[in-house]
Order: sequence, then structure tokens, then C-alpha cells
Amino acid sequence: MKTIYIVRHAKSSWKYTSVKDHDRPLKERGINDAHLVSKYLAKNIQRPDVFISSSANRALQTGIIFCENFGYPMANLKISKQLYSFSDGYLVKTVKALDDSFDSAIIFSHDHGINTFVNKFGSKPIAHVTTCGVVGIQFKEKHWKDIKKGATVLVEFPKYHK
Repeated sequence: MKTIYIVRHAKSSWKYTSVKDHDRPLKERGINDAHLVSKYLAKNIQRPDVFISSSANRALQTGIIFCENFGYPMANLKISKQLYSFSDGYLVKTVKALDDSFDSAIIFSHDHGINTFVNKFGSKPIAHVTTCGVVGIQFKEKHWKDIKKGATVLVEFPKYHK
């Protein structure tokens, strides 16, 4: 059995107009939400075996906060340039390419790709994954490359904890 946790990066700042999209940082609300959600999850789910983040600054900052609160070594956080995509194609490829020695993984990515992924592979329709929203999907398959439709086992948004 395999479990994937998909995290939409926390709220980013549009304050810096000269910064490229890839480099946009989190705003204070995003930092606070990432701590809120990750601290809750760290108490309520088993720590995922591997943490993987988009290379975009906002996703990476979200991943670092989750690493901190889960006690996961930041040096082991994997960074994927391919996850900086707004379709689910690279997200699907990333999940299906996971090493089978990992029974669980957490991936930090972006809006449209996440919404498409969780509705394609999960069992619960989700209209919109909010910033710093987390969706967990469990698969019966033994190999990541074979995953098909799974069961949505977790949906957590920051607003549930405020």
C-alpha cells in the first residue's frame, strides 16, 4: 500500500513586483499557515518517507517548514525543477517514478496540477485545493508506477485550524 500527500504551497507574496514568478517568497500568512498545518499533521499522521518540492521558492519554503515540524532532515528534501509546472503531467510522473522502498511521500507543488491530480486519483471530488491545503491519497498498489484510482484519506486546509 502506498500513500501520497500532495501539498499546495502556502500563500505567496506579490509584494515584490520585480521578482520572477519562480522566485516569489511566502507572505507572513503563508508562513503561519504552513506552520499551522504541518504541526497538526506531524501529530496526526506518520511522517512520510520522502519529502519532494518544486524548485519554486514558495513551494520550497513551504517544504522547509514542513520538514522542520515533522523533524525531517532538510538535507534530505528533494528538489524537482519539473514540479514547477501548472499541469498534473510532471506531478503524475514524479509520483509514478517514486522508489518503491518508500511507502509514503509528501510533495509540495502548485495549483492547477494539484487540483487535477487529486480529482483524477482520489475518491473524493475537491473543487479547489487552497494554498497550504493537503490532500492524502492511499493506493492499494505495491508499486508507485502502477497507481490508479486511490482512496482520499485526508483533506486538510488551514481554515480548518483557525
